[in-house]
Amino acid sequence: MEAKFKTNIKCSGCVATVTPALNELVGNDNWNVDTQHPDKILTIKGETDLSEVRKAVEKAGYKAVSVTE
Repeated sequence: MEAKFKTNIKCSGCVATVTPALNELVGNDNWNVDTQHPDKILTIKGETDLSEVRKAVEKAGYKAVSVTE
């Protein structure tokens, strides 16, 4: 499974801020943020609770809206 979120994570510093929470939740190699994409897409690989991903990103100070169909 792959989940995608539209975020406001716009730079490497922002990515560094969310890294600990996302690594703990889904694992180091199971997520990435495309900061070049206009919607700053966060992609999560594997089975995970989408609401938990959103909460982890929001706790780090950013927004995440699921765009997974």
